[in-house]
Amino acid sequence: MTGNDPLSNALSGIDNAESVGHLSHDVRPASNVIGQVLEVFYDHGYIDGFAHVDDGKGGQFEVELNGAINECGPVKPRYSAGADEFEKWEKRFLPARDFGALVVTTSEGIMSHYEARERGIGGQVIAYVY
Repeated sequence: MTGNDPLSNALSGIDNAESVGHLSHDVRPASNVIGQVLEVFYDHGYIDGFAHVDDGKGGQFEVELNGAINECGPVKPRYSAGADEFEKWEKRFLPARDFGALVVTTSEGIMSHYEARERGIGGQVIAYVY
């Protein structure tokens, strides 16, 4: 994959691998942001797991897929959202209420919009999955 947005490349690779029925996908290069986004996907059951592998070239993530992702992708440009504004972005990026998750970067780290809303903090919407 080419381009200068590693998160976008990672999510499109995962989306493509899921759509053709692969059981795993390697994401490279590895980054903290991608790892935290994968953690949100794992916490919500969209992937079975992932592991960081140091390949001497910046590392990679081996992602175990389970067929639960219908679609995932980056949100560009990254929109700011207050804790009470996530519903607007849910309507825009997710197919139905409480179906899927937005990934949000906040002052307390990267988390799903459900967790951010629960904690009463806003942030930037960087990705979605359903």
